[in-house]
Amino acid sequence: MSPDPGAGETSVEALRELEARYAMPTYARAGVEFVRGEGARMWDSTGKEYIDLFSGLSVHNAGHRHPAIVAAIEDQLGRIFGSSNLYYSEPALRLQERLSESSLGGRSFLCNSGTEANECMIKLVRKHAHGRGIERPEIVVLEHGFHGRTMAALAATVKLAREDLFGPLPPGFVGVPRDDAEALRAAVGPNTAAVVIEPVQGESGIHVIGDDVQIAAREACDEHGALLVFDEIQTGMGRTGTLWAYEAGPVKPDVLTTAKALGGGLPVGACVIAPHVGEGLVAGEHGSTFAGGALGARAALAALEVLSEPELLAAVTELGAELERACLEIDGIAAVRRRGLMVGLELEPGLDSREIAPAALAEGVVVNAPNPETIRLLPALVIDRETLLQGIGRLAAAVVASRRTPA
Repeated sequence: MSPDPGAGETSVEALRELEARYAMPTYARAGVEFVRGEGARMWDSTGKEYIDLFSGLSVHNAGHRHPAIVAAIEDQLGRIFGSSNLYYSEPALRLQERLSESSLGGRSFLCNSGTEANECMIKLVRKHAHGRGIERPEIVVLEHGFHGRTMAALAATVKLAREDLFGPLPPGFVGVPRDDAEALRAAVGPNTAAVVIEPVQGESGIHVIGDDVQIAAREACDEHGALLVFDEIQTGMGRTGTLWAYEAGPVKPDVLTTAKALGGGLPVGACVIAPHVGEGLVAGEHGSTFAGGALGARAALAALEVLSEPELLAAVTELGAELERACLEIDGIAAVRRRGLMVGLELEPGLDSREIAPAALAEGVVVNAPNPETIRLLPALVIDRETLLQGIGRLAAAVVASRRTPA
């Protein structure tokens, strides 16, 4: 009898052999298979327990198998998975209502991922620019940002936009430094369709974009009739202490993209616009086969309900401050960059996050190494204080272990 592929009955070594034979080598995987999760904890195929301070790249903001999300999925499983966007679906339209009422107040497009949300956004802002008579619109983006891996989203991601590998890339993207308000103002002009900003850059190691840059973007867009876009794929869904990060900032965008935690663990994304942007894209201009399926929409509605709770959002702010204090006490952590529970730990010279992350895994805590100088923490927003501090204690032990390991 073949092993149950969900039960963790196959050894990690056997999985490596399957990967080597059948998978494109696009990921550098750690030698662990997680087979069960509950709240902020996971268990691997050997039964070892881990505290998860990464949440699957901020997908599991509500923790693993949150009861309300599980109940919504189970209920929908007994009804229908989906029926395509050629027919009405109450779960999908209720999700779009909830997204609009919780954010910008206009229309939305449902999709399956953050990259898809940003591809929709790029088409939308270019169409909007053409409507203003701009023949060759430009989109201003911040250096070190991350907006996806499909072709247009990749072109908007300055670090990954490699012509030598993937060119010719779509033109029309202008990169500016993330901390230079005047450079941003200078880059926005008559041909600008939009300025795209992550309120906190995640993939580069957690960098909060300054109020001065956000204000410059808003003012420059207003001056030239361009749209201000916030990519909230990682910052949204309560991660920074408000449902959407822009709510605690100095400006409001015209367009917002979201995904990751939106689906409560299932692949759901969305592009949301403000009422003054109009209808956005219309019939024949965009679409998606799987987007807006009833199953994912029910999960997303439940996730929004959980992550909108004022008590939970207040706890994110409080726990974030406590996490920062605890991390600054670790010998080897030079600084903490943070908004809510979106955290970057800057390492002292001589330490390498690529050595600390596997050491942390051995200690029973899951963290991320976005670059050699930074440890990234994205714990579940439902995590309790005791579990969070226990996880930080395990991370501290991993930093000590890395210090003792000869270079």
